Amino acid sequence: MLTINNLRILLLAAWLGAAIFFSATVAPSAFGVLRAFDVTNAGEIAGFIVNRTLSVINTTGVVISLICLLLAFAVKKLYGPRAFVIQIMLLSLITLTTGVGRWVIATKMRALRAAMGAPIDSIPMTDPNRMAFATLHGYSVAALSVAIIAGLIAYFIMSNRAEPGRN
Repeated sequence: MLTINNLRILLLAAWLGAAIFFSATVAPSAFGVLRAFDVTNAGEIAGFIVNRTLSVINTTGVVISLICLLLAFAVKKLYGPRAFVIQIMLLSLITLTTGVGRWVIATKMRALRAAMGAPIDSIPMTDPNRMAFATLHGYSVAALSVAIIAGLIAYFIMSNRAEPGRN
C-alpha cells in the first residue's frame, strides 16, 4: 500500500515539476530568446513551441491525475476521511482544468490562429480574432495555474499520511 502511495506522490511531483518549469522558464524563454534575436515572426514560432509543450503538460496532467485518482481508492486507509475527500476533489480539479486547457481552450486558440490567416505578430491588437485569442490565452494560463495550485495542495495532503489508528 505504501509503495502505491509513494508512486502516486512521485507521479504528481514529476508533473508539478514539469508544469512549474514550463510556466516559469520554457514559455517566457521561448518568446524572450526569439524576440531578442529579432527573429521574423518570433511570436508565431514561440507560440508553436509553447503550444506543443503545453499540450504535453496538459495531457500528462490528465493522465497522471486520473492514475492518482484511481489509485487513491487502493490507499484510502492511509488517510482520514476528510484528507481522502480533499484529495479526490483536488485530483479531479487537476483532471478537469488540464483537460479543458488541452482539448477546449487550445483547440479554440488553434482555430483562431488559422482564421487570422497571417502570423499573429502581424495582426493588429484591435482585431476581434486577436482579442479573442488573448482572452483564451488568459483562460489557458488561469487553467494551468489552478491545476498547479491544486496539485501542490494535493501533494502535501498525499505526503502527510495519517498515523496508524488516527482518523
